[in-house]
Amino acid sequence: MLMGEYLHTIDDKGRLILPAKFREELGENFIVTKGLDNCLFIYEKKEWDILASKLKQLPLAKPEARAFVRFFFSGGAEISCDKQGRILLPNTLREYAQLDKDVIVIGVSNRIEIWDRSSWDAYNEKIAPTVAQIAESLVDLGI
Repeated sequence: MLMGEYLHTIDDKGRLILPAKFREELGENFIVTKGLDNCLFIYEKKEWDILASKLKQLPLAKPEARAFVRFFFSGGAEISCDKQGRILLPNTLREYAQLDKDVIVIGVSNRIEIWDRSSWDAYNEKIAPTVAQIAESLVDLGI
């Protein structure tokens, strides 16, 4: 299971060192794509295949389904770590998530998220006062 929060930097070439703990779980090749909330999602290949299978089952006739599938697949790229544990994030994905230098890398169960540090701080500031309310609303889901 992927979990934890790590502060890292992106170098001038767009490379980011992934925490060793995450690299072990991801395997050799993995998928990075546009995530929700203006961050990037990284999936281990098996998890990506599960998500891709579910997305393929969405009804093609629904415009929302087509838009959602386009969102995830158009931004997707298969990547791997170099010998120093770095990944090269495609420029289009760095632009989408507004990643410049300081980033936060978090484990979120079956995926990794990469956030611009200031965006992550703003998100946490916004969400912190409502976490108890969110938890209450999830009771119906068995949480």
